[in-house]
Order: sequence, then C-alpha cells, then structure tokens
Amino acid sequence: MECKIDKHEKYAVYTVQEEKLNSLVSPELKSEFLFANNNGIKNIVLDLSSTLYCDSSGLSAILVGNRLCKSAQGTFVITGVRESVEKLIKISQLDQVLNITPSIEEAVEFLFMEEIERELKNE
Repeated sequence: MECKIDKHEKYAVYTVQEEKLNSLVSPELKSEFLFANNNGIKNIVLDLSSTLYCDSSGLSAILVGNRLCKSAQGTFVITGVRESVEKLIKISQLDQVLNITPSIEEAVEFLFMEEIERELKNE
C-alpha cells in the first residue's frame, strides 16, 4: 500500500496514495492505525484525495482508525473525500459518525478545536 505519513507533535496525516481502498489495501491501513495508536498518536487525519473507490473493507479500515482515536481520547478526521467515496459513506450513514472536512488545513483546525474542548472538559 502506498501511504505517506506526515507526523506532527499532536497529530499525524496519513495520505493514502491508492486509487482503490479495498480488501487488498485495507488490512495494511488498519495495521498503520494500530501502530500509530500503540505509539501514542491519538489524532489522525486521513487524506483520501487520491482515492477514487472504496468498498466495505475500506470503510472498515476507516472505522478502525476512528475507534482507535476515540478510545485514546483523540480525534479522527477524513479529508479529500471524492464524490464516489462520499456516496458510499452517506449510503452507510457514516457521515453522521465520521468527522469529514474538505481540506487537510481544516482537518487540522478541527483537531485542535477538539483538543481544546477536551482540555476544557478536564479542568
């Protein structure tokens, strides 16, 4: 699987450089999310701007990332979602579960807002 990982202090950006997020790619993406979680990365931005197709196993990998971030008191954001992938997300009603932003910049802003909210709740 072609995936570029850009790590920052409070988050990591995973850019999937695959046209298809399917059963050939999904297990490796899940492993990447588990590895990140085990290494203390609790905020992940998943950039799908190169992904034209996603199937149920791709959605499963996305949900694993979302669940791992949530359980680590973090945030999972998807960005760069193409129309074909967005349709699948909406049909599956996952648009109500997942955080989706148009750009990486907006995803990072969203992550920081969530971090601030969590910090305020813990005070």
